[in-house]
Amino acid sequence: MDRLGITDNSYQKLHHISTATLTTQLLKRGFRNTFIAGLTPLRPDMTMVGRAFTLRYVPIREDLDKAVEYNNDTNIQRLAVEDIEAGDVLMIDARNNINAASFGHILATRILQRGAHGLVTDGGLRDTPSIQHLDMPTYIRMPHATTSVTVHHPADMNVPIGCGEVYVQPGDIVVGDAEGIVVMPVDVADDVAQDGYEQELLETFLQHKVASGSSIKGVYPPTDTILADYKIWRDNQDTID
Repeated sequence: MDRLGITDNSYQKLHHISTATLTTQLLKRGFRNTFIAGLTPLRPDMTMVGRAFTLRYVPIREDLDKAVEYNNDTNIQRLAVEDIEAGDVLMIDARNNINAASFGHILATRILQRGAHGLVTDGGLRDTPSIQHLDMPTYIRMPHATTSVTVHHPADMNVPIGCGEVYVQPGDIVVGDAEGIVVMPVDVADDVAQDGYEQELLETFLQHKVASGSSIKGVYPPTDTILADYKIWRDNQDTID
């Protein structure tokens, strides 16, 4: 079964791979700018795997942004909320601007009800004390109580954006953990998931070795002897295969 454009096996494995490991795997494939730095997880206890659905803000202009009340039939932000599909992660390009919120609790609740797997903004969120209790991974640059209309004009949805200086294309695979967010093209995601999962297992074994007093010499990176020991160890682990 396919999920989000990747296999179900890859989807399960991505929940067990750190963003640190993912950046290494992507670097091996030539992708250098994949980690969105400077964001804080409101739910560091949750991991996130989903498909990018993008929302792009531009600066306000007074003739376009006079009303404080939003029109659900014409406002791109509101249209995006009702277009989100199950498995999507809403990725917001707020231009790294933290002088107002880019989203709030009611809208976050709505995308969760529509099946969103997460919410990411490189700007501010309002209602963060409430949002952090939603059962949805959420990442922000800063809390801000002021509504978005004072700073942001919603211009586009599901177009390529820059989120925290990282290129995000609709349909990209987005993975989040307590450290942050990694974005990757869907066409490499299956390979990254398989190789990243094996890297996690190996590094867990090597970490145990070093924590038990071993020198990093001959262990990190591992010699053939250490790799032979690792194979025996791996064969006795409960893994996703």
